Amino acid sequence: MGLCTAAVRLHPRFGEAEVNRAASTAAIDAAAAAGARLVVLPELCSSGYCIATEAEADSACEPLDGPTVAAWTAAARRHDLVIVGGLAERDGAGQRRNSAVVIDAAGLQATYRKVHLWGIEKRWFVAGDELPPVVSTSVGRLGIGICYDLWFPELCRSLADRGAELLVFPSNLTDDPPITVRDHVYTAVARAEAHRNRTAIVVADRCGTERGATWTGAAIIIDATGALIGAPLHDDDRPELVIADLPTPGQRETAWGDANDVVGDRRPDLFSV
Repeated sequence: MGLCTAAVRLHPRFGEAEVNRAASTAAIDAAAAAGARLVVLPELCSSGYCIATEAEADSACEPLDGPTVAAWTAAARRHDLVIVGGLAERDGAGQRRNSAVVIDAAGLQATYRKVHLWGIEKRWFVAGDELPPVVSTSVGRLGIGICYDLWFPELCRSLADRGAELLVFPSNLTDDPPITVRDHVYTAVARAEAHRNRTAIVVADRCGTERGATWTGAAIIIDATGALIGAPLHDDDRPELVIADLPTPGQRETAWGDANDVVGDRRPDLFSV
């Protein structure tokens, strides 16, 4: 029996924070009922994505002691599990952030502010300027990134080098090109990162259409060999809960056959990453 993990595909309603909180907490409850000990929610699932004005950006954001973190903390305590989810944050300095939080039964354990902002995010959010965290939890050492971060190999390598056993990416992956999740280049990128770092990866992506934008709905779970072990049953707009078992914490294996090791064979004397 491994770590039962849930990647949640949601359809946030833009500007409807209460509706979105209810949908995310219902998904957490369903995941717990299915046995999940780790639940991963999409990027910006508290607010929706397609911000168009300063006023909308301001209204989308909430502090870490606001209602979304409070609702997720209550759910974590109710089920004694770990939650990673994305929200639009107003930080202590009043700046808007695209953030991910790590929450367990004891409350908020870590916050990560996205360092690689995508497209229009640069207009509304301030990029993070700190290393993505590796967080020790009851389900293992989690390395946290958000969506576009996955396209920067140095970020995943940094998390793995700092002891992450599982990489977790709340995401909003735009549907370009519009092909099935299993065949999508996004899935290929995540599988490659898992394979070369020998760390499992969980991506939780949104679905649906918002202001003309569509998303892939890539709620996927990938083991440390790069094998896709969990993916949506449906390639459409419906929310879905993807459940799979990952190896229990402490079992990261970096050997590749009898003669090679993807960590031990590195040449940091020649390369900076």
